Amino acid sequence: MKNRFLIMVCLVLAATALPAGAVTPVPPGNRNAEQPPIPGASSRRTQATNTTFQAKYRKIYALFQNDARLRAKIRQTAAAYHIDPIHMVGAIVGEHTYNVDAYDRLQTYYVKAIAYLTSRLTFAYKGESVSDFVQRPQFAGCRGEKDSYDLWECREKVWNRDFRGRTVDGTGFPDNRFGAVFFQPYYAGQTFGLGQLNPLTALQMSDMVHKISGLPRLDVSDPGAVYKTIMDPDLTLPYVAATIRKSIDAYRDIAGFDISGNPGLTATLYNIGDPEVRARALKRENDGRRAAGEPEKLPQENYYGWLVNEKLAELKALF
Repeated sequence: MKNRFLIMVCLVLAATALPAGAVTPVPPGNRNAEQPPIPGASSRRTQATNTTFQAKYRKIYALFQNDARLRAKIRQTAAAYHIDPIHMVGAIVGEHTYNVDAYDRLQTYYVKAIAYLTSRLTFAYKGESVSDFVQRPQFAGCRGEKDSYDLWECREKVWNRDFRGRTVDGTGFPDNRFGAVFFQPYYAGQTFGLGQLNPLTALQMSDMVHKISGLPRLDVSDPGAVYKTIMDPDLTLPYVAATIRKSIDAYRDIAGFDISGNPGLTATLYNIGDPEVRARALKRENDGRRAAGEPEKLPQENYYGWLVNEKLAELKALF
């Protein structure tokens, strides 16, 4: 017991003594001894389809286990984005365990992708397309952004600040996420495909995927192509990898944490989104803690990431 106490003291001193700009590696495993609470919506969705979280987990695991080509695609894509493939597997497993059930065969996703490409979809709210909406003067400050992630993050901030839950120029806007209001023509808040991505996330990652994987940039004025990209496994896997890469980079560059060794954390951020916003919030909190002589707070997994870390040995066995 005494030795364990001394080790803890050393860890605390090491954390508080780190020089400014240093990066702290986050150790593997869960910070929470028990799984954090699962949202009621996830439980209700699972019960409504007469299944269980465990059954859904086994189903998506079986899809990976039985499809060597899919595993090879993930391994190749992960290498291009300089991440361990376990991060991609963890993110996808979490989505299909707590969000929607996986299809039994990968081929079903390809069929769905063609259907979306030929559908007449629009990204709009009350007849106003998002392309026209972002031309409003409130978005003028975003027009200088060159990267797709920075551009859409800026637009989302403007939405939250100036439009969300407000009436502007005679139009009432819902108190809801930008992506749910303008980018979900079927069901607000729904995500799609093997990676369970939403269209706004895909638009954010478009430039990174174009640069690394060479895929065409996505155009918000072509919703069919955006949805096909999300649904087609060959096209969506780079977007899954890019989303994870962005989270790792954000926490390293902004918050000073290397989360690349903890798939539960990257899965958590894949689930909740906004990695740069969350990294900045964590940095502010830790700046205050250090100023008060307290040890810094490590990033923590949510219920979704907790499962990934709990099942890590089994997931790693796939590769």
